[in-house]
Parts: sequence; structure tokens; C-alpha cells
Amino acid sequence: MKQLMPFIIVIVFFIVIAMFILALYNYRLKKRIIEAGPLDETGLKFLQHLSGFGTESMKWAIILMTTGLGLIVMQFIPYSAEDSPLPYGVELVFVAAGFFLYYLFIRNNRNK
Repeated sequence: MKQLMPFIIVIVFFIVIAMFILALYNYRLKKRIIEAGPLDETGLKFLQHLSGFGTESMKWAIILMTTGLGLIVMQFIPYSAEDSPLPYGVELVFVAAGFFLYYLFIRNNRNK
């Protein structure tokens, strides 16, 4: 686990940078679209799609909640911390459950 931690930290660092860059470019694109003048119906739908902050924050809330639940559950499961791949499997199952719950949430919102 000690050899894996620097690798994970580097990956998380680059993911955070990528998310910041995406947010910055989405902001610049929305600003240019608005400054271009009056928008038709297609332009309004595109702007709403770009600023889908409600669903984006809900996605991260669901995923982080299920990830945290996975970490809590791992505290109650006996395993060898050095040799066992069980913690990775348990955590991946909970993260996948989070993505599945988000998929169900989005599907229910689109049907309304």
C-alpha cells in the first residue's frame, strides 16, 4: 500500500487539474455564446446542458456517499491489509453502486 499511495496522489492531482480546466473552458464557452447575441431554442438547450450543475453535483454527492460507505464497511470486514485484494474489490463495488444509482436518478429525471 505504501508503494501505491504516491501513484494515487499523482493521479488525483491530475484529475483535479483536468476538472479545473474543463470548468474554466465551459465558463468561457458559455460567456462567448451569451455575448454573441440573442439565442434561439437550440442555443438555450445547449446552454442548459453546459450549466447542468444540479445533476453534476448530485452525481458527485451519490458517488462520494457510496465511496464513504464502502470505506466504513471495510472497517468491519476482517482481512489481511498487506496481502488481500478484498479492500479494492469492496470499494469498487460501492463506487459502481454509486454510478448505478446516479444512472437511475438521471433516467428518472429525463422521464419526467
